[in-house]
Amino acid sequence: MPKLLLATTNWGKIREYRQLLRGLPFELITLDYVGVRIVVEENFSSYEENARMKAAAYAGASKLITLADDSGIEVDALGGEPGILSARAAGEQASD
Repeated sequence: MPKLLLATTNWGKIREYRQLLRGLPFELITLDYVGVRIVVEENFSSYEENARMKAAAYAGASKLITLADDSGIEVDALGGEPGILSARAAGEQASD
């Protein structure tokens, strides 16, 4: 069975992916499982661009088919902020 690398260290996302993708003909594996420890900067201006960058970087490092995403919190009352900058707005001490 082919492997599909989940490009996240967030165990909440990993659980969600495992549930959403169950039944697909892939063995879902994590960055920890394959020992990939690179940090990919999310410097683009859209979720899609950040996800593409992460997928390409982790696929290159692991040589595996890779699924990545990017997300943020968009609050209507704040004009969609903090959006793509959510993690930075929360500060370095914030957790998943």
